[in-house]
Amino acid sequence: MADRRPNVVLINCDDLGYGDLGCYGSTVHDTPAIDRLAAEGARCTDFTMASPVCSPSRAALLTGSYPLRVGFGGASTYGLGGVLFPGWDVGLHPDEITIARLLRDAGYATMAIGKWHCGDQPDFLPTNHGFDEWFGLPYSNDMGRQRDPDDGPTMAELEAMLRDLGVTAPWLQPPLPLMDGTDVVEQQPDQASLTERYVERAVRFIRSHQDEPFFLYLAHLHVHLPIYVQPRFAAASRNGSYGAAVATVDWATAVVRYELERLGLDEHTLVIFTSDNGALAPRKGGSGSNAPLRSSKGTTWEGGQRVPCIWWWPGRIAPQVRSEPCSALDLYPTIARLCGAAVPTDRILDGDDVGGWFGLGGPAPDAERPFLYIRDGSIEAVRSGRWKLHVRKGPEEVRLLFDLVADVGETTDLADAHPDVVARLAAMIDAGRADLGDEATGTVGAGVRPIGRVAEARTLTTFDPEHPYYLAEYDLPHRG
Repeated sequence: MADRRPNVVLINCDDLGYGDLGCYGSTVHDTPAIDRLAAEGARCTDFTMASPVCSPSRAALLTGSYPLRVGFGGASTYGLGGVLFPGWDVGLHPDEITIARLLRDAGYATMAIGKWHCGDQPDFLPTNHGFDEWFGLPYSNDMGRQRDPDDGPTMAELEAMLRDLGVTAPWLQPPLPLMDGTDVVEQQPDQASLTERYVERAVRFIRSHQDEPFFLYLAHLHVHLPIYVQPRFAAASRNGSYGAAVATVDWATAVVRYELERLGLDEHTLVIFTSDNGALAPRKGGSGSNAPLRSSKGTTWEGGQRVPCIWWWPGRIAPQVRSEPCSALDLYPTIARLCGAAVPTDRILDGDDVGGWFGLGGPAPDAERPFLYIRDGSIEAVRSGRWKLHVRKGPEEVRLLFDLVADVGETTDLADAHPDVVARLAAMIDAGRADLGDEATGTVGAGVRPIGRVAEARTLTTFDPEHPYYLAEYDLPHRG
């Protein structure tokens, strides 16, 4: 077994904030299992996701490409930041080579567990993107019936509301489906027990493939709203249901680690733990934390995209803290090399192999390389080394320069003091716009690939016109 290719377990949380773990400074969440991974492995202080919202972030993570490069995040996905809804006709193009497809073609067993959110049509599901197996939700856990139907508006009231808003059927949410492969196995599953079911499937997969290399993508539903948790986690929480959800993720991490150790696979497995974007803004009933970063999910401030990231591989990664800027885009080429899989050469990938920073061989990339922050189809900011330049905040043009080493909270604008840095980073944004496109400036990107589309999209479950419900109407105690 000593010369076998490594297994990879990629754990991706949902909306977990930078300051939500004990090893990242939380004083209200106890996360002993995750903290132990960080203490024994590498904890990244400057790891950034490629989008501040779900679908574009996940598409980028799986393809090693900016969301705009693969058609996510702009008007091509209905101008909603690229977040996909049930029954939409778009998703990750079948021609994209995900990290799962790359590894499966290299002889790996592959499984996705949990949230997908890269399209719910058959062409776009995980089993058509390199995963041998999938068990989970096709999109966010709020995209289903969350209220008693008798509490909702009548169909006439709902249709009038939709006419006023200028939107139509895609906003009418069918019951939330739980999928096993391409089959809907339940509707409106008990979310409080779903993490336990995910972990059970993860353990089963690990046991079944202990004698061959495997790739497991475990995409938790926590801590996305609405939050439903088991009583044992709620009783011990110091931060309401949110804290209980964090504890649930920590428990799940402990179980996966235990199973790897029990089977003697820990020294042959790279575990990467992260989150798809930052935490939501504070709310009642327990909230996430992006401290000490500015702002929250849905923004290109650091709080929207900088997230926890821990690399654990006993015997290969020594205990360390890494402060080099790196991103979700870098995971694809790094994992590919470590697993002996050649990255595709017929398309542009936007990440770099960063294994050298973690003592895993390979050249270390340029720490000054640009990283683009993209929201709603537009490039809003860029980071190069210690510097970050913001040029847009939604519809507003800005020019804000921050030194992220000295001012991680982005509080002191240094643009006037460093015009040379502003000019250098602005040129990076111009190059990014020409390559990826930019809706705010009307730029068409020269290096983009198409999003996937189907002709006759259908929802996975059936909308009941007798009991209409609108968007994500959370149960009142869980309202976001």
